[in-house]
Amino acid sequence: MNHDIRKIAILTSGGDSPGMNAAIRAVVRAAISEKISVIGIMHGYQGLIDKEFIPLYGSSVSGIIQRGGTFLKSSRSKEFRTSEGRAKAYQNLQDENIDALVVIGGDGTFHGAELLMNESGNYPVIGLPGTIDNDLFGTDLTIGYDTALNTVVHAVDKIRDTAGSHDIVFFVEVMGRDAGYIALNSGIAVGAENILVPEEITDVDALITKIEQDQRKKKTSGIIIVAEGDKIGAAEVARRVKEKMPNHEMRVTILGHIQRGGAPSCMDRVLASRLGYAAVHILKEGRWGVMVGVINGEISETPFAKAIKNEHSLDKGLLEMARKLSI
Repeated sequence: MNHDIRKIAILTSGGDSPGMNAAIRAVVRAAISEKISVIGIMHGYQGLIDKEFIPLYGSSVSGIIQRGGTFLKSSRSKEFRTSEGRAKAYQNLQDENIDALVVIGGDGTFHGAELLMNESGNYPVIGLPGTIDNDLFGTDLTIGYDTALNTVVHAVDKIRDTAGSHDIVFFVEVMGRDAGYIALNSGIAVGAENILVPEEITDVDALITKIEQDQRKKKTSGIIIVAEGDKIGAAEVARRVKEKMPNHEMRVTILGHIQRGGAPSCMDRVLASRLGYAAVHILKEGRWGVMVGVINGEISETPFAKAIKNEHSLDKGLLEMARKLSI
C-alpha cells in the first residue's frame, strides 16, 4: 500500500564515508521520479535543529557520484542527544511539512533516528548504512567500506616496498575502533605477516615468536596490520616487540583519516545507488524505522534497534586462514 509522502529530507551524520554523495544522489533522483520533493539538511542532526535546510533538485546532485565525503556535510550533535533537542528537530520537520526523513550514517546515527521516531509518535525515518567500519548488523556491506579497504591496500603495498628495501617490520594501524573488518580483509589482501583485531586479545609473545620464525626463514621484513581498537595498540605492541628484539628495525605507520577520503570505488557507488533508490520506495510502501542494507546480494530491511544492538560478527575462519597463509 502506497503511503502519502510528498516531501522528504535527507542528512548525513557521524563520520563521513566514500559513497555518501552517491547515496544522496540516488535518494534525490529516486524521489523526484516519484514526484516527491527533497530537502537537504546541512551538518547532520545539528543542522536539523538549526533548520539548515536547502531544496535539492536533480541538478543539485549532478557531478557528485565520484566525490568522496558528503556535500551535505556532517557533524556530531550534543544537542540532539537531549530530548529537548530532538523535540526541536521534530518541530522543524513539521513546520516544513516534511513527511519523512532519510539518514545516512552508522550506529550513533541510527540510535538518534530511533529516538526521534519513538518520541515523535512514529515519525517516518529510514536509514542507510554509511560507515567505513562495516560493523552494522543487517547488511553484508556498508557504504564506504570497499573504498576504505582499497585505500589501505594501496598504501600498504607502498609501505611493503620500503619494508623490503630496508629490512623493516612495519606495524600499520588502520581504522576500526570496535571492529576488525578493515584490518582483517586488508591484511589478507596485502599478505600481512600478522593481523591484530579488537575481537581478540593480542598475544605479544606469540607475535614475537612468529617474527623470529620469519627471520629464520630469511624473511627480513614484514607487515603487521593493527586495528586501532586493538586492546594494546600499534605503538605499544611495536615497543614491546622492539624491547625483545632490539637488533631489528621496527616502524609504526598510522594511516588515519586517509581511509575515509577519496573517490568511492565502483562497488560503493553501486551499493549506495541501490540503497538510496530502495529507501525511497520502502518509504512509499509505508515502511520505516529500518536500516536498508544488502544481504546475499538482495536488499534487506533491519529495524534500527536490531541493527544497533546486534553484532556483525567477525569471521574467525578468515582470521585463521590469514594466519595459515602467512607462514
